[in-house]
Amino acid sequence: MFSLIRLFLSSAVVSALTYNGVDWSSAIVEEDSGISWTDTTGSSQALEQILVDNGVNIVRQRVWVNPSDGYYNLDYNLELAARAQAVGISIYLDLHFSDTWADPSNQDIPSGWPTDIDGLSWQLYNYTMDVSDAFQSAGIQPEIISIGNEIRAGMLWPIGKYDEMYNLARLLNSAAWGIKDSSLTTQPKIMIHLDNGWNWDTQEWFYESVLAEGPLSTTDFDVMGVSYYPFYDSDATLSSLESSLNNMISTWGKEIIVAETDWPVSCPSPAYSFPSDLQDIPFSAGGQVTFVQRVADVVSSLPNSLGTGLFYWEPAWVDNQALGSSCESNTMFKWPGQELSSLSVFSEI
Repeated sequence: MFSLIRLFLSSAVVSALTYNGVDWSSAIVEEDSGISWTDTTGSSQALEQILVDNGVNIVRQRVWVNPSDGYYNLDYNLELAARAQAVGISIYLDLHFSDTWADPSNQDIPSGWPTDIDGLSWQLYNYTMDVSDAFQSAGIQPEIISIGNEIRAGMLWPIGKYDEMYNLARLLNSAAWGIKDSSLTTQPKIMIHLDNGWNWDTQEWFYESVLAEGPLSTTDFDVMGVSYYPFYDSDATLSSLESSLNNMISTWGKEIIVAETDWPVSCPSPAYSFPSDLQDIPFSAGGQVTFVQRVADVVSSLPNSLGTGLFYWEPAWVDNQALGSSCESNTMFKWPGQELSSLSVFSEI
């Protein structure tokens, strides 16, 4: 059993943010390995019930195409999404367009997919339509669908790599229109998601470059999603994030969501210096509260109410507490015996 570290946010944030979310993609993986969770009273609960009881109103789920073990494939995600919907939680699908992790260092074409731009564009259109149709058939209407995951360096390499911007623009257009042409009765918001949301130069270069090619239009997507991880670069200051997101809105006028973020409760040997304006935040459950409050305040303060959401990445993946970072633990659930304060997860976000 793993106990919840609760996280409170201010009532001012509650009224401002539409999406108070977490990524819970690994819930079934954890359960299959024998993991279960308890709420702050010590009662064993399904993870989705703990999340909804503590203010989470939407969950993010990564979708892989043909994973070797079946985890994170379409059927896995339909099962997981049905559980979230049953307790009133909305769904954000994060389509990786790969059989495994897709990120700035990995964007491999799924097995069996074409490797020419014409064939790949057609395959991608049909894939996003098929995924959307499957959710419609299951009676689940996703709120958000991301066409790619952290695609700063492109996707579906090498065809859609960053140095093939025309191809990338064409692929994104195909992915978006597969969703738009699907049988979903409620049109989800379509997101493009990049990492390094704090870096305006990166965001400006990517969107100016890909939109200049022609096939992709600003009307093809609704949301610009960003990742914001403070432990990978000392330049990833909160003030830089605020400036970058404001520039994105003033340039393109799109809805903004922080699609991934987290903060450690333990980080004895960080690989990089933490940003200067976050160094006052402790590595603790209380520090998670402060960090998420500060990021949420940045998002909720964006102009024209275009900052709509924040998603904490995999707070319950206790078998992988580092969550890919050099910090020992970034989750919001504690191992038995850990001395961590009992706060609440996203209650009142």
